[in-house]
Amino acid sequence: MRREVLDLPDGDVTAIDWLCAADDLPKSAPLLVILHGLEGSAESSYARMLMQAAFERDWRPCVLHSRDCGDYRNRLPRRYHAGETGDIRYFLQTLHEGGQSGPMFAVGYSLGGNILLKYLGESGTSSRLNAAGAVCVPLDLYKCAEALNTGFSKVYQRYLLSHMKDAVRQKFDMHTAAFDWNRAMQAETFAEFDDAVTAPLHGFQDMQDYYDKCSSAQFLKDIARPTLIINSLDDPFMTPGVIPDQERLSENVSLEIADAGGHVGFIEGGTPWRAEYYLPRRMLGFLESQF
Repeated sequence: MRREVLDLPDGDVTAIDWLCAADDLPKSAPLLVILHGLEGSAESSYARMLMQAAFERDWRPCVLHSRDCGDYRNRLPRRYHAGETGDIRYFLQTLHEGGQSGPMFAVGYSLGGNILLKYLGESGTSSRLNAAGAVCVPLDLYKCAEALNTGFSKVYQRYLLSHMKDAVRQKFDMHTAAFDWNRAMQAETFAEFDDAVTAPLHGFQDMQDYYDKCSSAQFLKDIARPTLIINSLDDPFMTPGVIPDQERLSENVSLEIADAGGHVGFIEGGTPWRAEYYLPRRMLGFLESQF
């Protein structure tokens, strides 16, 4: 990977990791921007698999990190959230101004997928992207937070919450946090954590205000670029109520729902040590068909 630091308009910074092997490809080659999921990074296996598959097609792939993710700390007393679309909008603009002449695509996973779909709906025909894809997206943040309070999903929630609290401890302590530190550390659900940390840290009134404004389901109708959404019914983040009806989708949106696939899993064969994965082939095949 080659690290690029992106200075953002509000004085903050984030990081982009580029695949070094693709550096010699011209700017007329297709470019793929990957948005990772909750507490993910360019080291996440799904991101690395997609980068490799894109490079094999002679594309230039990169991972745009959410603020304070991976091994890169941002400057401002804030982190990232499910509705932060300004960073990808600004990054795509810098790519355009920097001479990218080939088509630009983006794929978002989980929380990154929510950000991408919200951006596409907000941007409409002004988006710099030619096409996009989103995987295992929490389209309704409130319903998905509720889904994590049932059955085996509670185990997944505890695992992710522990990582989120560790990340907060790396950036803040009880004296520097712009939120209720004790509430944050005692949170036992996503909703409690978002109410205690995410909402006040990013200017929302509370968890409900954050979920209402940032759930991507309400933006799907306004998407003007070819977009493929792949979700799974056995995803621990999901309930059937999260899946939008056809009338809530733009004519540019294709929605594929698998019975099984887990959360960013979608193993289609192979052995436990040499698994074969569906997502890279399906997602890049869709994007490639658009140009």
